[in-house]
Amino acid sequence: MQPIVILLIILVYFGVLMLISQVTSRAANNQSFFIGNRQSPWYIVAIGMIGASLSGVTFISVPGWVVTSKFFYLQMVFGYLLGYMVIVFVLLPVYYRMKLTSIYTYLENRFGTYSYKTGAGLFLVSRLIGASFRLFLVANVLQLAVFDHFNFFGIEKIPFVFTVIVTLLLIWVYTFRAGIKTIVWTDTLQTLFMLAAVVLTIVMITKSLGLNFSQTVQTISESNYSKIFDFSGWRSESYFWKHFLSGAFITIVMTGLDQDMMQKNLSCRNLKDAQKNMLTYSIAFVPVNLVFMSLGVLLVIFSQQNGLNIPARTDNLFPDLATGGILPSVVAIFFILGLIAAAYSSADSALTALTTSFLVDIVGIKGKKDNEIRKDRILIHLAMSVIIALIILAFKALNNESVVSALFKAAGYTYGPLLGLYAFGFYTKRLINEKWVPAIAVLAPLIMLVLNKYSEFLFDGYKMGFEVLIYNGFLTFLGLWSVSRRKPQVLA
Repeated sequence: MQPIVILLIILVYFGVLMLISQVTSRAANNQSFFIGNRQSPWYIVAIGMIGASLSGVTFISVPGWVVTSKFFYLQMVFGYLLGYMVIVFVLLPVYYRMKLTSIYTYLENRFGTYSYKTGAGLFLVSRLIGASFRLFLVANVLQLAVFDHFNFFGIEKIPFVFTVIVTLLLIWVYTFRAGIKTIVWTDTLQTLFMLAAVVLTIVMITKSLGLNFSQTVQTISESNYSKIFDFSGWRSESYFWKHFLSGAFITIVMTGLDQDMMQKNLSCRNLKDAQKNMLTYSIAFVPVNLVFMSLGVLLVIFSQQNGLNIPARTDNLFPDLATGGILPSVVAIFFILGLIAAAYSSADSALTALTTSFLVDIVGIKGKKDNEIRKDRILIHLAMSVIIALIILAFKALNNESVVSALFKAAGYTYGPLLGLYAFGFYTKRLINEKWVPAIAVLAPLIMLVLNKYSEFLFDGYKMGFEVLIYNGFLTFLGLWSVSRRKPQVLA
């Protein structure tokens, strides 16, 4: 397919997003940007959260994961369900009762300023790295598939830096006015595009393989790649209980303690609607991930039957087949649209959440007039876009996937201290010496980095996986306990 055709499709797609932005930004104000005036329909939020959770990384990677990890990822997905129940029945009631705009305000009310700023800072660092990495992956795919081969009006190649700048500028334009009020609707559209791309690819592949629906299900279930459970022993990185419990805690911190994900929930009309949104979203998350992994099995089978080699980097399995001219052109069109939708449904909400957290938690809005808040908000929104662009370009300059991957994994360590902080706040009544909180939040991840590196040597062959988050949170909890004291009893 000609790059100019793909480019036109992308422009039309963004035109639709701009139209949604125009409609939703009418009479927009600061509360529209932060919490959508608490008027978002819960079912729209639920659909949009699927796309925001999956992201471009999932869209590209999950189909390829089955080559090396089979369906073991589903063990974590089942754990997610437990984590969602904690969010629905423990965290959301607290957030709504306190009428929070930023969820990290809870830390200020419970502990004080140091904890509040530490929690917000942890979110800002992790989300900046995560959002930048996701956009980097997508921009890189678009660059290789489209813009490196662009030949129009004498332009032979669009520079990567230009691709990044235009991408972020477009996101900024359709989000800076109404923020979360716009995003709950654009994310819904983008989720539908992403799922349509996956379903269409499955239909095209099964048609090529001559399989009907029941035969497709049978082929996937009988495949060597469809093993779901691993009870081989605790030393295994994919052992069921390690995956299940990790999935539960990852959901609690990366959804329930993440301003990006919770900002959508806080835009619902009331607690009951927010809980219905989360329950619907959590139930839908299992079959959606199953569809992605099923696609991976079909891509492998299709490649084998057509004499194609499985890429050494399994992340390339879906992109190579979708854009390589092997499948019908319509698959390439929907792949590009699905990829953009998956990436931008997480990037636009991340940009809005970063702006909200920095403005509310770091700069502060108390005592300011609406027009002053609006000016600050627009400047911070633009500044966050620039920072993300710079991080993406830094990833590109490194040109070392192992380094980039390590940076992305390191961002996960920032959620451990958040887990420890909130767990200590919820499940103890002790007071802490606040000045030690930033040091504990830094020291706990550093200790875990060392333990993780030498875990097999120190713990009889035990290899740490995603559960490092739990240990990180536990170390933070212990650190907070060591600098705490009992709350004085008030005598009647």
